[in-house]
Amino acid sequence: MTTLSQIRDALPTGTWQLDPVHSQVGFAVDYLVGTFRGNFSPVEATLEVGDAGSVSLGGTARVENIHVQDPNLSGHLLSPDFFDAERTPELRFASTSVRREGETIAIAGELTIKGVTSAVDLAGTVSEPVAHPDGRERLRLTLETTVDRTGFGLNWNMPLPSGEPALANDVTLTAELFFVKAA
Repeated sequence: MTTLSQIRDALPTGTWQLDPVHSQVGFAVDYLVGTFRGNFSPVEATLEVGDAGSVSLGGTARVENIHVQDPNLSGHLLSPDFFDAERTPELRFASTSVRREGETIAIAGELTIKGVTSAVDLAGTVSEPVAHPDGRERLRLTLETTVDRTGFGLNWNMPLPSGEPALANDVTLTAELFFVKAA
């Protein structure tokens, strides 16, 4: 017998393809006296939910698709000091477990940046599917985690006159993903 809480906590079955026009993956890191922000767009992702409750979320982003406000800084982020786009052109995520409780979702997985793969835990929210005028269902998934960038080999920094580093090691990653149920 299926209970109401099991139904409420189950994700809608099927294959859900990312709507890249409305989705983005962003980052924020403390820099000097403020916060530096950027994003990757477009990104690719698929959410697979089986009839028996199996769930997988996987996605990729091309490093060259990084967007920041300063073109000179974009070039530096693509260099070996940071993402090394020539040798490691892609960021990857693959879930290892997904748990939903109402609107809250927790996803454990493996994140690969600059060729280094590390376990991460993401937390966020998921919407119920909504019928779109085109007849296909859509849902929204928002996720967030914080990682130490140096664990992925992104070690560049610059000492300030005080001796403190200009760039923090902790980076907050955010994803706002809109999925469309495959026909």
